Amino acid sequence: MFTFKKRIAALVSAMAITALALSGCAGAGPDSDESSAESTQGTGTLTIGTIVASTTFAANNAPWSNESPYLQAVYDTLLHAEPDGTVVPWLATDWSYNDDMTVLTLNLRDDVTFTDGTKFDASAAAQNLLRFRDGTSPQKGYLATLADAKAVDATTLELTLNSPNPSLLSFLTQNPGLQQSPATFDAADEKTNPVGSGPYILDTKATVVGSAYVFTKNPDYWAPESQHYAKVVMNVYTTPTAVLNALKGGQINGAPVSDSAMIAQLEPAGLTVQTQQLNFFGLLLFDRDGAIEPALADVRVRQAINYAFDRKALLESVGQGNGKVTSSIFSPDSSGYVKDLDDFYSYDPEKAEELLAEAGYAAGDITLKMPTSSGFAPATYALVKQYLSDVGINVEEVGVTPTSFLSDLLAAKYASTVMMLKTAPTSWETVTLDLLPSSGWNPFRVKDATVAELAATIQSGTEEEAEAAAKELNEYIVEQAWFAPWYRPDLNYATDAKTSVEPQSGNSYPYLWNFVPKQ
Repeated sequence: MFTFKKRIAALVSAMAITALALSGCAGAGPDSDESSAESTQGTGTLTIGTIVASTTFAANNAPWSNESPYLQAVYDTLLHAEPDGTVVPWLATDWSYNDDMTVLTLNLRDDVTFTDGTKFDASAAAQNLLRFRDGTSPQKGYLATLADAKAVDATTLELTLNSPNPSLLSFLTQNPGLQQSPATFDAADEKTNPVGSGPYILDTKATVVGSAYVFTKNPDYWAPESQHYAKVVMNVYTTPTAVLNALKGGQINGAPVSDSAMIAQLEPAGLTVQTQQLNFFGLLLFDRDGAIEPALADVRVRQAINYAFDRKALLESVGQGNGKVTSSIFSPDSSGYVKDLDDFYSYDPEKAEELLAEAGYAAGDITLKMPTSSGFAPATYALVKQYLSDVGINVEEVGVTPTSFLSDLLAAKYASTVMMLKTAPTSWETVTLDLLPSSGWNPFRVKDATVAELAATIQSGTEEEAEAAAKELNEYIVEQAWFAPWYRPDLNYATDAKTSVEPQSGNSYPYLWNFVPKQ
């Protein structure tokens, strides 16, 4: 153990050196006189940092979470969520379900127009919903139960479900509820030139795709009270060090800080850091049927991988102790959470070797090809390689550009990867996001009869039945080692002294309309 601790210390030291080496690589920010939020509401500039570029503005294929700021700038959603997750009216003013929860009727505003002059109505909403269901977003599974959407009249939208969707209202506050002008569907430039009814308009001339996105206030917005700035700039930073430097240098008003070790440098500089635990960090073992990596089809191999990692050491070294060790992907806020599962897999390399031997694999027989991204510290990849090597599993790293990292994962190009994913606030959202064949984060479309049966109970059972099924599903997924989570990291969002914002329950970025200049 002593030797291993020394190894971690060396790697963390290497990470720090790398961070220093990258300190001059911060993304180009706006002029200093434009980077600070003005005190006058609705007239200044908000400049925030993001950790990924926009992959697409096409609403039907858009991801959420890290890309939510881009989308919220230009698009409205049918419903809104308060910072605590409470669903409130937006384009839809009220709604009701039928008795068996398979028909949802929403009444819509009649005073909303897209920036190309197209009128928003129930037909536009229906088209957007069906197009999202049939699109390629990682969250398309959120609308998997949507059988049809139709306009009853201009302001009445009726959604018919082939089975209940317990989180549908919440989903309509996210990317499934985005409203793009139907006149721009399949336009040649819809990925880079969005047309919505949202509070801002993308300035395509001032924007540098991949590094800096500039938005100007929509002068005809129907809810001007939510436009707290005249201009919004989003700068992309591909390394935690670049984010740190931009925050300390006053180039941006706010940004996520993925490396908790950096917090100590922010607060003395006058920045406010707010913390949540919204994700799990670890390995995703996508290929549970062994389509491209046959060894992963054996549950003993997947369990061996789980036993190979010292989660507490990883939390201390990579996460700087800021988080909670876990073997489960379910959020403590969800009905499926089982506390004992946080410690289900201990650090036991000998047991890992035994499981691999039982599965018929000798040391060196298995080589996992994993993508790497600059979004995670190099030390993380080094530790993964070392832990797995210690039990006889090789790792072949494949460098992937930040712009293609997510799309490559979702295209099932890799059997496993280091990744940080959302721990959804509800069990049904976890099911639809990660576990069903239609789930975006189940890219190999793995089917499992037990998962399907328990998911059906979560979906349609009574509250008590659904909660029991969710806990059983959590236990099953952990025992079957569908993932190898290490810990739930503290997710930090820093803002400068001129900016106020509330963190958003269930999302890694605060929602855009909650950024407000301090008076």
